[in-house]
Amino acid sequence: MRKGNAAAWKWGLLVMALFLGGPAGGANAAPKTVQSGTITVSGAFALYPLMVAWSEAYQKANPSIRIDVSAGGAGKGMADVLGNLADLGMVSREVHPEEKNRGALPIAVAKDAVVCIASVRNPQSAALVARGITREKAKAVWLSGAAITWGALVGTGDANAVHVYTRSDACGAADVWALYIGARQEDLQGTGVFGDPGIVEAVRNDPLGIGYGNVNFVYDATSKRPADGLMVIPLDSDNSGSISTSEQFYASREDLLKAIADGRYPSPPSRELYLVTRGRPRNEIVKQFLRWILSDEGQEYVAPAGYIALPDERIQGQLKELRE
Repeated sequence: MRKGNAAAWKWGLLVMALFLGGPAGGANAAPKTVQSGTITVSGAFALYPLMVAWSEAYQKANPSIRIDVSAGGAGKGMADVLGNLADLGMVSREVHPEEKNRGALPIAVAKDAVVCIASVRNPQSAALVARGITREKAKAVWLSGAAITWGALVGTGDANAVHVYTRSDACGAADVWALYIGARQEDLQGTGVFGDPGIVEAVRNDPLGIGYGNVNFVYDATSKRPADGLMVIPLDSDNSGSISTSEQFYASREDLLKAIADGRYPSPPSRELYLVTRGRPRNEIVKQFLRWILSDEGQEYVAPAGYIALPDERIQGQLKELRE
């Protein structure tokens, strides 16, 4: 074959490959972006660390795209997206029927959990590790509205009152924790604190405090252990009065994530995390970003950031939701 003909033949193959979509990728191959613009993201603290990782990676690969991410609670994310103030709302709870009636479309992107926390300086820390907290005792703490002592909580003579903390902002963590004990966020008693950083700091500094927080604010991102000054109170899910071997998975973030993934940690307070749009997104760069998040490439960031990837069939369902 002459050199000229060979070159033309190779060029023809290249054009055909581009026309047909290029080289075949995996089942969830990342799409290619074709436009420039800005995507605004607002909402849940729970999803914020992963969203930052996603946005940084995506912008690095697509310099023409700018992604602005801000945390303020799931309620703010939902309000912003329904009010056309954000393209995507980070929501760490189930979307309510009235929100869906207003056009909210949830796209599940990962999974994590809310955990119960106390200060490592708590005088009953050893008893808390050994006995944990049952659902019924958690109800007594957050729903009774009356003072409960640490002795009553762990079965000792400690007369110190439990200092209860909850979230002051409309958020998924409070919604899911309330759901775990059969209530709503507005039913939760205690001192209200804004945001995960706020409630974690309040409990850390109060030896008699108790609260709840999202996994990736309770565990240190580097050591994968509970953050300095914090302990995680185990859930006594079988109501045995002690934490069995099968319930001992709180020492590291990775151990807890495995327990969430295989169902040993209950749901709630484990839950799916969502990116919400108002109706199916019409903005092409928003659709491309969502498809990238759900692609194999985007999902590679989930586990390193301290979250649990969704099963492939769930991913495929969310991609279908975007196409319809």
